[in-house]
Amino acid sequence: MRRLQIGDAETVRIAAQQEITRSEESRYDHRLHGILLICSGLSCYEAAELLGHSPRTVESWVEHFERSGFAALHDRERPGRPSKLTEADRTALEQDLRCPPADFGYAQNNWDGKLLSHHLVQNFAVRLKVRQCQRLFHQFRFRRRKPRPVIAHADPELQRAYKKTRKTGWTAGD
Repeated sequence: MRRLQIGDAETVRIAAQQEITRSEESRYDHRLHGILLICSGLSCYEAAELLGHSPRTVESWVEHFERSGFAALHDRERPGRPSKLTEADRTALEQDLRCPPADFGYAQNNWDGKLLSHHLVQNFAVRLKVRQCQRLFHQFRFRRRKPRPVIAHADPELQRAYKKTRKTGWTAGD
């Protein structure tokens, strides 16, 4: 049988490794393949080379597998940093965001990340940067409303006079 080849194999290898990292199931399958390679007699170094990982990573997969079986190959939960806002604070903040900023004495008409950051410091003693405040808007499923320009409510007659298009029947002498 002739040897199979894939065109641009390096690019395909990188794309396949990226695809593996996209889902929890594919990462589990990838680790399972590592265990199969070790069971087939390959060393950690050889398996790591084939899978595109460090030998230490493959070694840790095997150690976890030996200790806890197939369940050890699944991703563990990664909770991340705890929120600075308590659940009660989040509920109160969501209610605040449903009111216009003027109700709290702010000069702005609409909420934005900067104003929310200031509001959190003033009312909840919590310091968050603007980007994290924007994420809060997203978590609360709020979207930013941009103020409509005044021209949208302008006089239709003045708008017609302002248009750059020629009027019908217009001549160069007019």
